[in-house]
Amino acid sequence: MKCTSCDKISFYILCKTCQDTILKPNFYKKELEKDFFVYSFYDYKDLEDLIQSKYYFHGDRVFNTLAKLSFKKFADNFKFTYPILAIPIDDHTRHDFSQTAILTRHLKNPYIKPIYNTLKSTNTVKYAGKDLDFRQKNSRKFKYTGPKIVML
Repeated sequence: MKCTSCDKISFYILCKTCQDTILKPNFYKKELEKDFFVYSFYDYKDLEDLIQSKYYFHGDRVFNTLAKLSFKKFADNFKFTYPILAIPIDDHTRHDFSQTAILTRHLKNPYIKPIYNTLKSTNTVKYAGKDLDFRQKNSRKFKYTGPKIVML
């Protein structure tokens, strides 16, 4: 098979060279509003093609690899004073797998507990290729059915 990133022959969906170089995660922190931060491991433009793999049969292998390189490493080093729930957003499958469930699964550790099938969209609007204005005007209207969450 070929590496999805560099097209070299590889036993893996993403070759070890790409995993060790261009897919090595960095920790990004961006403040969207005062005291409201978004954290990420990659710059979107660097992974855009790989993220689009969610629409194809091989996407689950791409997301598993990316999650092992980033989410799992984060979870292996994460400690906290009380348990945290990791809740994938709308983790139903559209393309034979749920990318949010895959990513969440790799966060599991003694401090982070994934819970699935609890935050679902009640609106089937598709956001792919849509701008921010469209997304703001067409809410996904999520419904949470999981355990009661207590804010500390």
